[in-house]
Amino acid sequence: MTRLRSYAATARQARSITRCALTTAALVVIGGSSSVFACPMCFGAEETSMVDGTKLGILVMLVITFAVQGGFVGFFLYLRKRAKRIAEFDLDTEWSELQGGASRT
Repeated sequence: MTRLRSYAATARQARSITRCALTTAALVVIGGSSSVFACPMCFGAEETSMVDGTKLGILVMLVITFAVQGGFVGFFLYLRKRAKRIAEFDLDTEWSELQGGASRT
């Protein structure tokens, strides 16, 4: 019986949170206009040095992000190549040991 009460209380809380989130989202959509979301420098500004600097800053951040991600990909490809090389070496070593052991008997 206590489990049922606990479940009902949890369901009420979830509905309350969902209702609050939907109300907030509706208020933001209704009350917010495009000018509210833009910064004062970019909204309606002409091509100035400030806008050019912002664009360049975004480009630099994207280049850094892709360079770091490329480094991770390169590192994991290096590890894969190294693991294959070690596996082939171990296989060759084991095969040569088997061949040498067979010729002695």
